[in-house]
Amino acid sequence: MARRDVFSNITSPKSDDQERKPAPTYAAKGASRSMISSLNELAEKAALADQNLAGEQVLELDTADLDGSFVSDRMAEDDVAYSELVEAIRERGQDSPILVRPHPSKHGRYQIVFGHRRARAAKDLGRKVRAVVKEITDAQHVIAQGQENSARQNLSFIERSMFAQRLLDLGYDKPTIQSALATDAPMLTRMLSVSGRVPEAVATKIGPAKSIGRDRWIDFAQKIEKPSTKKLVLKLVEGDTFGSLESDARFEFLVSEIKKADQVEKEVPQKGEWRAGDASVRAEFKGTGKSYSIALKSDDAGNFGRFIAENLERLHQEFLSSTKTEEG
Repeated sequence: MARRDVFSNITSPKSDDQERKPAPTYAAKGASRSMISSLNELAEKAALADQNLAGEQVLELDTADLDGSFVSDRMAEDDVAYSELVEAIRERGQDSPILVRPHPSKHGRYQIVFGHRRARAAKDLGRKVRAVVKEITDAQHVIAQGQENSARQNLSFIERSMFAQRLLDLGYDKPTIQSALATDAPMLTRMLSVSGRVPEAVATKIGPAKSIGRDRWIDFAQKIEKPSTKKLVLKLVEGDTFGSLESDARFEFLVSEIKKADQVEKEVPQKGEWRAGDASVRAEFKGTGKSYSIALKSDDAGNFGRFIAENLERLHQEFLSSTKTEEG
């Protein structure tokens, strides 16, 4: 495949002539080292994906006999990229076969492991699809699917995170998920910290957000944990303004609206008053951002204040219970 040639200069040993060339006079630092690391990682992923098809017999299958994978790893179809794929296959045929397995529960049918877009393109062109058929387990299925799509499709951080969450929900252990995503334990933890806090409905509405990286998603996930922010976001993703934007712009729109809401909350003091039913105690309260004060007004304000102070732990536990109930 063409991709092997692209990465051959990165992964193959240097020739003697290459070895004799003078070494660069600068150290790979910052963005340069990050880029080299990313290329090496992508090359490794590509090599892992290619192992799934090495030396296998390629057959031609009717697309009507194919079913999709049992777990999705993509959020939305890139129409431009898909159109380019269709035209490429129309002009020169299908260069790379897809991988399928005999369907585990439907006799005579096949389940796509990877290559959904190539299968769809073949169907749209009225052609059979070139495929390798392999008997593999569910675990081997998700590992092959994840490695191939990570190498070929450059899945975004949120797509990889939601794929990891779906695999976790299906009962796969973390080592298997790490293999599927060709990632390490710390990165998987970061992915799951996002997918576990950002509702799937919100992530799906935003879409793949190709240019939004890990750190910004982690920050977004931390913000949406706040009940009022989560409520705001769930409302915004249903609006016409949000729906009219592209995926990256949708993320930016939500971040901007959250920032505005936080600013308003900080700037506008929340004032109020409470009186006991028998009018024996009056309380005045004021909230500004992360500060909230209560002033008691009565002859017995001191005793009542001490009572509140002594019961703060119990009151806080009641508050936490009521918050969880609201979120549920």
